[in-house]
Amino acid sequence: MTFADACRKLGLALFGAAVLASAAPARTSVEATPTVALAELPPQARRTESLIRRGGPFPHSKDGTVFFNREGLLPRQSRGYYREYTVTTPGGRDRGPRRIVCGGRQPVSPDACFYTADHYASFRRIVQ
Repeated sequence: MTFADACRKLGLALFGAAVLASAAPARTSVEATPTVALAELPPQARRTESLIRRGGPFPHSKDGTVFFNREGLLPRQSRGYYREYTVTTPGGRDRGPRRIVCGGRQPVSPDACFYTADHYASFRRIVQ
């Protein structure tokens, strides 16, 4: 392989990496996130939201733990800003895919809460 061929190959590899990086999900703003009315959520989600505002007690040991937003679908915040809570799935044997993730400095009075029914693949901001 010639030096020119190697450079072309490297250039294509770098170009491919740039295309993949640009395809990563963009971090959204709170306002740009799709919304869902609390009243439209399943009854189990409404119960979880009520428990969050009361400070518990929560049925799962992971409830209230830090959510790291690794998917990058929620607005960027400092570590520890988001906390996750389980929304029970009727008939499920484990925690299931449904969660509420809330952000803010005061867990019982969050700045915003988000619902996911698909284990963090998508979020909708909960509005009253």
